[in-house]
Amino acid sequence: MIRTGTCSWTEKTLIKSGEFYPKDARSAEQRLKYYADHFDTVEVDSTYYAIPDKRSVYLWADRTPDDFIFNIKVYGALTGHGIESATLPVDLRQMLPEKEKGLKRVYLKEPTLLKSVAQYFADTLFPLVNKGKLGILLFQFPPWFQYGNDNMDYIVLCRELMAGFEMAVEFRHGSWLVPKHQESVLSLLRTNRITYVTADEPQYGSLATVPFVPAVTTDTAYFRFHGRNKDNWLNKGIHTPLRYSYLYSEKEILEFRTVIKDVSKRAEKTYAMFNNCHGGFAVRNAMMMKEDLQSDN
Repeated sequence: MIRTGTCSWTEKTLIKSGEFYPKDARSAEQRLKYYADHFDTVEVDSTYYAIPDKRSVYLWADRTPDDFIFNIKVYGALTGHGIESATLPVDLRQMLPEKEKGLKRVYLKEPTLLKSVAQYFADTLFPLVNKGKLGILLFQFPPWFQYGNDNMDYIVLCRELMAGFEMAVEFRHGSWLVPKHQESVLSLLRTNRITYVTADEPQYGSLATVPFVPAVTTDTAYFRFHGRNKDNWLNKGIHTPLRYSYLYSEKEILEFRTVIKDVSKRAEKTYAMFNNCHGGFAVRNAMMMKEDLQSDN
């Protein structure tokens, strides 16, 4: 099974563009239902910024077809990113070290607190679990998370924190996939039943970005397509969606389709997720990929 979708259904420039949603789809409910009429999976990006409330998760599950799958980007606190302390639930905020309780932005490192955050996050996803609609929990590590023993140990810790869930890892520093490290990294993921994410993004001939290395480490293959906007990808001074302002050509989509079809032979489930979320680009490319894959059947 190959599922195709986008890495958000609520991205602001998508809604503003008017390219996908009809004019009468103005509410969150209407948009999700419309999206689910066209795709069978989506990635939730908002869960990276804050732990969702269980009511919202229940509505996601309730408003989509029985076979629809949500892949969840995990809360940034669990991937080493700095988070706004206000996004922590009150009881978890009280667990912060005294010196951090007054800070607006914090980095969580204390194992007991990380465990509590992971449990809280997992509990909110119960409505999706209950309806069989939860797919992968995506751990997208930051660019400064480089190859090394401590970070490999942390990946294993994340696996322990999310025991019982499907987990995937996306690297954002090229050190993980250089030839001398590649096999040990993939072996670590296989041993710990962690899905490797194959990412496509702009290339600079350096470790600043990860190369496109298709691989399978579990029974799930997972692709994320970020676009190839080389001018904006590393530019920190621009509006975030502009980094993803790239529309893959039909030729590029056909090349990806060949790779996806080949990789899918080694997996039970395959996801092709488009994160070139600027305007209607991700939706257009996801639809192109979906149609191309269906034409092979």
